[in-house]
Amino acid sequence: MDIHNKIPRGWRIYAQIFLILFTMITLLPLIWMLYSSFKLQGEIMLFPMSLPKEPTIRNYLQAWEIGNMGQSFINSVIYAGVGTGITVFLAIAASYALTKFGYKSSKIYYSIFALGLLITVNSVIAPLFILETRIGLYNTRLGVILPYVTFGLPMAILLACSYIKGIPDSLIEAAIIDGANYLQIFWKLILILSTPVVATIAILSFLRNWNEFVLVFILTSGQHMRSLPVSINSFAGRLNQDYGMQFAALTIGTLPMILFYIGAHNMIIKGFGEGALKE
Repeated sequence: MDIHNKIPRGWRIYAQIFLILFTMITLLPLIWMLYSSFKLQGEIMLFPMSLPKEPTIRNYLQAWEIGNMGQSFINSVIYAGVGTGITVFLAIAASYALTKFGYKSSKIYYSIFALGLLITVNSVIAPLFILETRIGLYNTRLGVILPYVTFGLPMAILLACSYIKGIPDSLIEAAIIDGANYLQIFWKLILILSTPVVATIAILSFLRNWNEFVLVFILTSGQHMRSLPVSINSFAGRLNQDYGMQFAALTIGTLPMILFYIGAHNMIIKGFGEGALKE
């Protein structure tokens, strides 16, 4: 019997109303931000909720130039892309070793990685800043990417371990009998079979890295090293009240993530359904 037939009609109506209201609450501010970005400051102040009478792209041109958002966009792509790639590779490699090598210490290392979920960026940002300053990583891309990888690994390893643990040992044993070593098994077997969880980790890590603010804000000082979230933050303040420019900057930073999620949300669902929650 279809599970929907087991749910009372009244509850289904309430659920649909709730989802519609939740969608409206989520989308309306984004829509307001989008069309307000095409309005000049005076029109926003006089008619904040109305559609633009004379749409203009002036806000986007000024935001792009004043906020140096072209360079910030490139930095965000580098930080998020490289950090995600390293995180995925290390997570799959570590999970392969933790689940398939049979070491007695594997449970200890797994627990240590799990404890990493309890460590937040805010709790270690001060010593991290001092450390990077002393070893020469402050205000460098490497100094941003390494913390990205560090804070992303715990969750990535937990997801990868849950999936790789479900890969039959008989496949690995058959590959060993055929003459493959552990490195060949990793590249030609584990990575291929782990595609769903690799996609899940990659998408979640990329979204997290793209939206990260504190690490870049604290660990960089030059404008040429800033990411999009930090550049957007520079438009907000007592000395800058050009809301049209702020909305344009927010749209530039938000739109890529919305498009990315629209294109990748099916992969996220598939990855969780087929891999990340596999026992």
